[in-house]
Amino acid sequence: HSRDIKRFWEWGRKIVCVGRNYIDHCAELKNPVPSSPLIFLKPTSAYIREGEPMKIPTGCDSVHHEVELGIVISKNGSDIQQSQAMDYVGYVLALDMTARDWQDKAKSKGQPWSMAKGFDTSCPISGIEKETIPDPHNINLWLNVNDESKQQGTTKDMIFTIPFLINYISSVMQLEEGDLLLTGTPKGVGPVRPGDVIHCGIDSVVSMKFPVEEEKESITS
Repeated sequence: HSRDIKRFWEWGRKIVCVGRNYIDHCAELKNPVPSSPLIFLKPTSAYIREGEPMKIPTGCDSVHHEVELGIVISKNGSDIQQSQAMDYVGYVLALDMTARDWQDKAKSKGQPWSMAKGFDTSCPISGIEKETIPDPHNINLWLNVNDESKQQGTTKDMIFTIPFLINYISSVMQLEEGDLLLTGTPKGVGPVRPGDVIHCGIDSVVSMKFPVEEEKESITS
């Protein structure tokens, strides 16, 4: 019984994310440009699909949108060479939603960002595109909030390429079929509030919309 890679979000085991992979985004958050990739993880429980709301977690005052090109890994591999890396990929549009106030507090204390990056609904994703994206290093990512343009960027500006990232990550942790690799966000990140609608895309190839809601306080009887 082979699993359907088109439904990777149901069974893939990890989401590996690359921080600060666009120079302009490093600048806007006043972060140094990294000399090697900055890697963090999101749990797969963060996935949502179009039609589901993105929820601001209780107690968070500033959730930011980050539009990204996602890479779905199509077969298991360790120490994948750069020359072979593109045999392992499919593409998705993804959002790395970030609780920025929580992240800033964690960073100031030198603590991990897991809560800021891993809350429920923090990883909206599209379906897999492959044939429609001949060159993933030359596509435009865009994001609007309530029809107002916020992020516009090209993957040509990535600091570390997809083959480099796949080689770098797989030399430390096996990349497995169904895993998602998020390749970083261009500049223009900013807050969303309950009632907003996020509309994002890759050129005119794929787009998706997500309404933003407040997470309802859990009512205990």
